[in-house]
Amino acid sequence: MSDVILSTVDEGLARLTLNRPERLNAFNAELAHAWRDATAEAVARDDVRAILIDAAGPSFCAGGDVIEMATTSGAGTDITALAEVINSGIRSLTESAVPVVVAAHGTTAGGGLGILLSSDYAVIGSRSRLGSLYANIGLTPDLSVSAQLARAVGQRRALQLVLQDRLLTAEEAVDWGLVAEAVRGEDAAGEVELVRSRAEEIARFWLAGAAEAYGQAKRLVRSQPERTFAEQLSEEARSIGAAMATPDAQARIAAFAAASSRSAR
Repeated sequence: MSDVILSTVDEGLARLTLNRPERLNAFNAELAHAWRDATAEAVARDDVRAILIDAAGPSFCAGGDVIEMATTSGAGTDITALAEVINSGIRSLTESAVPVVVAAHGTTAGGGLGILLSSDYAVIGSRSRLGSLYANIGLTPDLSVSAQLARAVGQRRALQLVLQDRLLTAEEAVDWGLVAEAVRGEDAAGEVELVRSRAEEIARFWLAGAAEAYGQAKRLVRSQPERTFAEQLSEEARSIGAAMATPDAQARIAAFAAASSRSAR
């Protein structure tokens, strides 16, 4: 696999690291195809029960590498095709039953927002900034930004981002619900490590607990827009019944019952 994405699996955790730091991890054709392949492999592996996405260098992701795209092809059909390659990776993550956490230090902009929104839990640093910035260069949102941003923050706030050149502060991103939390380091380099460490802590929490149940809970929430209310209720009922039959749930319920019995004495 190309080294523009570094991929490792350790005790159930797949870590995917965007690795074009000299271009702020902006997507070119090579990174697009590596992203598609790495995400598909991660969600397909039986030994992967959580995924962590982070990035090398000073920023998480600046979206698409529009300078390289413009100089190497520039044709609208080529850009559309490349976006669809990246979209395949986004769908791999959002349609899977594997929970995903992202460590998004520094700046996240343009299509980088779509990558962040493909996670189920986002950790950033206090120095982080997040925005759209598409219209600044005459482009429109892609990589799921128009599909996922309004779901995350509401339509009015989504419009505020895509219709301005505004970069949200870390505090605003948390307040808007765009990310789960922001951590603070003494300096920029230390903060990057704290962001990564906190994201891994979240992933390890899933792995130490009922990882399959967390994954199915993620799937239920992510896939809800595909169903009517009645259909969602039925899917919830089916899912909890299937979970009840798993050895993990049986063991955890037995342990819970035993603890409850002891505390009642």
